[in-house]
Amino acid sequence: MPATEPYTVELTPHVHAYVQPDGGWCLNNAGFVSDGESTLLVDTAATERRARALRDALLATGAPLPRTVVNTHHHGDHTYGNGLFLPEAVVVGHESCRSELLAAGRQLDLIWPQTDFGDIRITAPAVTYDDRLTVHVGDIEVRLIHPGGVAHTTGDTVVHLPRQGIVFTGDLIFQGGTPFVPMGSLSGSLRALGVLRSLDAETVVPGHGPITDPSAYDATERYLRYVAELAEEGHAKGRTPLETAQAADLGAFAELRESERLVANLHRAYAELDGLPEGSPLDPVAVFADMAAMNGGVPVACHA
Repeated sequence: MPATEPYTVELTPHVHAYVQPDGGWCLNNAGFVSDGESTLLVDTAATERRARALRDALLATGAPLPRTVVNTHHHGDHTYGNGLFLPEAVVVGHESCRSELLAAGRQLDLIWPQTDFGDIRITAPAVTYDDRLTVHVGDIEVRLIHPGGVAHTTGDTVVHLPRQGIVFTGDLIFQGGTPFVPMGSLSGSLRALGVLRSLDAETVVPGHGPITDPSAYDATERYLRYVAELAEEGHAKGRTPLETAQAADLGAFAELRESERLVANLHRAYAELDGLPEGSPLDPVAVFADMAAMNGGVPVACHA
């Protein structure tokens, strides 16, 4: 049977992934690198309870509490738990991740007011970078890479371990789930796949879903190009994103979790066709209302 509880996978000596099934809304992945003396943690979790479980799982491997927490982007499912690792750790992220996180605040609470997020303190990166930054955990080299421009968000970070052939993609990749680009860029997400391919990592830890390999890049590209084609056709006919999504034949993409995200992605694609800059804010009320319409009239649920 598929796992239903979070689990830790040793990817290679000193490197672990932390997977939260099934990778749906608010169920993100994390990971950590430790040489036994110092630890770097990649992302946290959406709730206090889940962040504490992540911390316990990390300690259970014999790794000490992290000195460094890297955020792959600002979304609360990856950052709400940051504060539980202070004061021992410093939080690191792209400079736009810091500004986006501070602007968003407790955004998840507004979207899902019925969810018990626990005692969460919004904790933005205290150390930021612009293009690339290298962090060393003992003799393990950890490269933080901004994919350039806007992708899933404006402040994405790819975490690459070149000697180990491992990459933590953040939400540039959803394995088994529908990609989600309304807060970023459709075209930029396609460009980011080129950056991921250039790293030649054999092991791919997605932002959501099970651990995978570079075939996930091709699968993501196929979906994003499908959205782009739908958007061009619907936009040219004067259809709204919702009308275009409701008339679409998802085909093989219907098997992906959160298929209602199609309409959110179309909102972003339409904005780009209208000439708006990548990453321009969309109306979140309209986007989530349309996703609810695609979800049988039921608002999407946070599973944390």
